[in-house]
Amino acid sequence: MKQILIVDDNPDILDALQFVLKDAGYKVEITQSGESAENLTKEKAFPDLIILDVLLSGKDGREICRKLKRNERTKKIPVIMISAHPNIEKTVIEAGANAFIAKPFDIEELLQTVKSLINAP
Repeated sequence: MKQILIVDDNPDILDALQFVLKDAGYKVEITQSGESAENLTKEKAFPDLIILDVLLSGKDGREICRKLKRNERTKKIPVIMISAHPNIEKTVIEAGANAFIAKPFDIEELLQTVKSLINAP
């Protein structure tokens, strides 16, 4: 079963994404802490995909993404960045994200993006 880590400081979004992705057959871990994603480089097991909010409380998700993509151990983990600010897509891609989805997101678009990235070679 493929594992997804969701990092967002909004508990309602975490709950909604967790429900949708579990229902689609994924194992889901959620956190409101940007530090959890930053500390992935120290873990032994990695998620198959990360959904990361751009603006976290006290953290910039783009900087977290850059850190993950610069690290040999985590650089191949696909990252989908999400934000209520659709005009920041360019900065998200420049930070190394594999995809960007604007909030509120279309569930089918989200599931299709997750599926395509998680199954990519």
